[in-house]
Amino acid sequence: MDQQPDPFVREQETVEQIRGGRRRIDAELSKVIVGQSDVVEQMLITLFAGGHCLVTGAPGLAKTLLVRSIAQIFDLKFQRIQFTPDLMPADITGTEILDQSSDGHRRLQFVKGPIFGNVILADEINRTPPKTQSALLEAMQEHQVTVAGTRYQLDEPFFVLATQNPIEMEGTYPLPEAQLDRFMFNVLIDYLPENDEVAVVTQTTSRRPEPIQPLFTGDDVRRFHDVVQRVPIAEEVVRYAVRLSAATRPGREGTPAFINDWVAWGAGTRAAQHLVLGAKARALLAGRTLAAADDIRALVHPALRHRVLLGYRAEAEGISVEQVVDRLLATVPPPVAR
Repeated sequence: MDQQPDPFVREQETVEQIRGGRRRIDAELSKVIVGQSDVVEQMLITLFAGGHCLVTGAPGLAKTLLVRSIAQIFDLKFQRIQFTPDLMPADITGTEILDQSSDGHRRLQFVKGPIFGNVILADEINRTPPKTQSALLEAMQEHQVTVAGTRYQLDEPFFVLATQNPIEMEGTYPLPEAQLDRFMFNVLIDYLPENDEVAVVTQTTSRRPEPIQPLFTGDDVRRFHDVVQRVPIAEEVVRYAVRLSAATRPGREGTPAFINDWVAWGAGTRAAQHLVLGAKARALLAGRTLAAADDIRALVHPALRHRVLLGYRAEAEGISVEQVVDRLLATVPPPVAR
């Protein structure tokens, strides 16, 4: 009889696989992506932690290319959904059609939509009405869709990586807070420095890009999720994440005055959960087996920028969410190192 591998040994092997994986991932992505190291790290953390990611950036900054390349590295089924004003929920989840079998009997048959994949690129998600946006809610939270009263489980692993353009406001529909909260991070892609932009232009106009080589499988990703959850983290670090999240809620005892002045709605408990999970994944990617307060601090901006809703006073004074989060980090003290 074959002996089953020791769970501890298998876990250690997975940790070593994650440690060495970041360097190999960067090498593969460098074939098509120049710079954007922070963006890549935040997206990898999202995938390793089993979350969803909202990517915000102007057109032409390789948002779609980056998502597709990451899907290829993890050898996952990639599905792209172009969100438009006339897109319907059935265009995402699938629909039932009347099918006639060889014996002449007719029956309804469910035809799966593009949501049945591993990595779903929801391109320009804010260009479709809320009714269609809501088709993603059940899929993102429960990893299932319900059509005509029947539930269909989605393939695992399952990630939604949505993009939105912050510039063009005509013909767009702001994402409701309930859907924004489903995203683990809101990652900002900015313009590249001049040297990196020169490298991109030179690289894309002189030769065809090399193909991306798969490095991991879907089974690897599922093991990564399990290992990330088991990374140890001190109680005071978890408490720090909770305090950062709670400090964004106006009108509560102990809330900083600037939050009461500038914020209309703060982050919920899911923000602290995602901060802790992200900190664990970041520690593993950096070769550490213990999540620290620095990991929390490094992820506060992507974890909170889409969960903090500014009030009219902040808008009148020209205060941005980034400024609020910066001041929050300066106000809430981190745990003292022992």
